[in-house]
Amino acid sequence: MRTLLIDDSRAVRAFIRPILRELNFEVIEAGNGQEGLDRLREFPDTALILVDWNMPVMDGLEFVCAVRADQNFDAVRIVMVTTETESEQMNRAMMAGANEYVMKPFTRDVLVAKLSLLDVFGA
Repeated sequence: MRTLLIDDSRAVRAFIRPILRELNFEVIEAGNGQEGLDRLREFPDTALILVDWNMPVMDGLEFVCAVRADQNFDAVRIVMVTTETESEQMNRAMMAGANEYVMKPFTRDVLVAKLSLLDVFGA
């Protein structure tokens, strides 16, 4: 399954990438939301997106809204991965169309548990 990992931090991408690969995901990366949209259009069969909230150019919330505005990507599962820990922010992300929310910092087990909730391993 193709996964798009969007975060402006190379360190965060370097932490998440091997976890996803170990779980047999093909990982495509982007450094901001606009680059993420470009990559999604380049790889329209992407099934899962992990996106940071706070990024330059286009933030994660704007990215989620843009993806959910395009019916071609209705089936894509989106996980917001962010330092935003207030429940109001989590609600905003979910209302915008995120399917799950992971708060940084997190462990491999937390990420795997969230992905299990989305049933992405059988997809």
